[in-house]
Amino acid sequence: MTDDSRNQRSQLAFARLLPKLFRGGQAFVGVEASLSGLTDEQATTRPAGLPHSVAQLVAHVNWWNRWMLDIIEMGQAQPYPKHAADTWPGVQASDWPRVKNEFYELLARIDPHAARPDLSNPVNHEETIGELLADMALHTAHHFGQVVTVRQALGAWPPPGGGDTW
Repeated sequence: MTDDSRNQRSQLAFARLLPKLFRGGQAFVGVEASLSGLTDEQATTRPAGLPHSVAQLVAHVNWWNRWMLDIIEMGQAQPYPKHAADTWPGVQASDWPRVKNEFYELLARIDPHAARPDLSNPVNHEETIGELLADMALHTAHHFGQVVTVRQALGAWPPPGGGDTW
């Protein structure tokens, strides 16, 4: 097997894996299921003892996904936020439909990048396009694990379509 053939197979494997990492559904509950059936009030309620509501978590994921997508799509590095708090926008109950829709719009923007032939190109300081995409997937999965915990604390789990609760 040639190096080009091996690289092409690796690229295809990554392109198949990446959407699964963003969406879940195999190794973890899918993002659509994780967000389904929440009222505006449930989405913006922060349970006692937990630092964030579902809506705050999703707004934070949106902030970072938008930031990383802008870097990838503009092809140039962007400054990091000065403070972590800058990446946690405030969310009111009336904001939940917009925050949720924005999450899905950003997810759709990610899809075409998974199969790019230039994933090994640096784009943000020393990070490559592929590394940014993997970072987005891991960051999203991390916070969606927290979404499940928040929903459990609210008594809003499993979602209407079910969850990993066998």
